[in-house]
Amino acid sequence: MTYLCAAIFVHDVAQAKREIAAAAESGADMVELRMDEITDPATARIIAAECILPFIATCRPTWEGGRSQLDEEGRLGILEAAIATNARCVDVELETMRRSNRAAPFEHVIASVHDYQGRPARLHNLILELNNTDAEVNKIVWTARSIRDNAEVFDILKSRRRPTIALCMGEAGLISRVLAKKFGGFLTFAAPDGAGGTAPGQIGIAEMKRLYRWDAIGERTKVYGVVASPVMHSMSPAIHNAAFDATGFDGVYLPLLVEAGYESFKAFMETFVPYEGLDLSGLSVTIPHKENALRYLKEKGADIGQLAQTIGSVNTVIIDRRNGQTGLRGMNTDYAAILDSITARLGIVREQLAGKRVAVIGAGGTGRTAVAALAHYGADVTVYNRTKERAEELAREFDGHVGRVRAASLSELASEGTGEGPPYEVLLNATSVGMYPKVDESPVPAMRMGPQVVVFDSVYNPMRTKLLQMAEAAGARTIGGVEMFVRQAMAQFEAWTGLRAPAAVMRRVIEQRLRR
Repeated sequence: MTYLCAAIFVHDVAQAKREIAAAAESGADMVELRMDEITDPATARIIAAECILPFIATCRPTWEGGRSQLDEEGRLGILEAAIATNARCVDVELETMRRSNRAAPFEHVIASVHDYQGRPARLHNLILELNNTDAEVNKIVWTARSIRDNAEVFDILKSRRRPTIALCMGEAGLISRVLAKKFGGFLTFAAPDGAGGTAPGQIGIAEMKRLYRWDAIGERTKVYGVVASPVMHSMSPAIHNAAFDATGFDGVYLPLLVEAGYESFKAFMETFVPYEGLDLSGLSVTIPHKENALRYLKEKGADIGQLAQTIGSVNTVIIDRRNGQTGLRGMNTDYAAILDSITARLGIVREQLAGKRVAVIGAGGTGRTAVAALAHYGADVTVYNRTKERAEELAREFDGHVGRVRAASLSELASEGTGEGPPYEVLLNATSVGMYPKVDESPVPAMRMGPQVVVFDSVYNPMRTKLLQMAEAAGARTIGGVEMFVRQAMAQFEAWTGLRAPAAVMRRVIEQRLRR
C-alpha cells in the first residue's frame, strides 16, 4: 500500500488540529506534522496526543530546507516527545544520524535526504548509505532539473531494498508524486486542501484523489499526458481523467513539463516511451512541441497520418504495446475539431465551406491546421500574422489545394473591407493571445464585425475571451475554444482507448473548471 500523506506545517495547537481534521475529511491516510516552529516538547506532546490520524513527526533544520532554529539536542527532543506520545515514526535527516547517536533510541525512523537545488551529486552513494542505517524507511527527495529526473525516482522505487519514499519536487516532479503508487512507494505527500503544503510541487489532497484518480491507480494503470511548456494551466488532465472515470478505463493523465526545443522533446521520448513499467500509452502534444513531435516520429519511422504530414504538426501520439513490441503513431485531431466547430455553428456540412471568406489570425501550429483544413474544403482564406513573411510562406504552401489562400499583415485586418461589411464571413483566432492569465488582450484591437460574421477563438481559457466579448458586443455569432478543445480531446480519447468518448462528461468538466 502507498499511503497518501498530508504534509502540515505546524504553527500552533489549534491550527494543527484544524488541518489534521481537514486532511482526515479529505481522505488522507496519514499526516506529516512539520514541527519546525515548535520549541517546547510539551506542545509537541499535546499536538501528538490529539492527532486523529497516524502521523510522522518531523522537525526539519534550516540546513536541510526546514525552519527549525533549535540545535540538534532541541530538535531531537521535540521528536522524542512526539513519538513517545502518539507518532507512528519520526523523520530524521541522514546527516543528523551521521553525527548524533541520539537517533538510535527511536524505534521507528525514516532516514531522509533532501536537496532543494537539484539532483544530489552522490545520489547512488546516498542510497547505499541510507540502506546501511537502522531506519525502517528510506526517503530521498530532490528538485527535478527536468522531467527526466523522475525516471531515476522510478528506478529507486523499483530497486528498493526496504520501504522507500522517493520524489521529485517542483512542477517537473509532479508525476513522481502521482505515480508513487504505481511504483510502490511507501507514501506520497499532498497538501491539505486550502493550505500551501510543505514543499514545491505539492498538490492538494482533493486534487490528487479527484483530478489524478489516486484511488484507482495501480501497477497496471496506463499513463497518458500532455506535453507542453508551460503545462500546469492545461485543462487536459481534468477532461481526460474524467473520461477515464466515466468509462472505467484504467488510465491516468498527467501534465508533462518538457522544456522548449527539439532536443528536450527527443530526450523525453527516448527516456519515457521505452521505460519498463511506466506503460506510457498516449500523449497530447501542444505548444511548443507539435512540430517537434512530427520530426521525432518521422525520424523513428513511425506511422504518421497523411493529414498530420500535410499540416506539418502532430498533436496526438498513440503508443501501441503489443506482443512485446512498441509502435508509435502520430495524428492531428485539431483538423476535424476546427472544421466541425465551424460547420456546426453555421449549420452546414464541410463541402459548403467552399467559397466562404475566412480570416485566420496566426501562422503557427493551430493556424497552419486551420488553413490546411479550410483550404482543403475550398474556402477563400486570408492568413493574418504579425510577421507577414511567415503568413506568406504558409499561404504559398496551401494556396490552390482547392481553395484560395493569401497572406496579409495583422495590421491590415482592422482596416480591410468596405462600408458594406467585413471582408470575411468567419474570423478564427489561432494564436494564444487572450489566454489566461493575459485575459485583457486581443489579437487585434478592433475589427469589422456584425451578425453575418462568425468569430471563432481557439483559446479556451477563459471561455469568453476579450475577442469573443468584442464580437458579441458587435452582434457577431461566436465559437469558443471549448468547442474545439472538447472535440479534439474526444478524438484523442477514442484513438487511445478504442472506447466511445463520453462527450457530455468531458464538456461538463471543462466548463465547470473554467467557471471557477
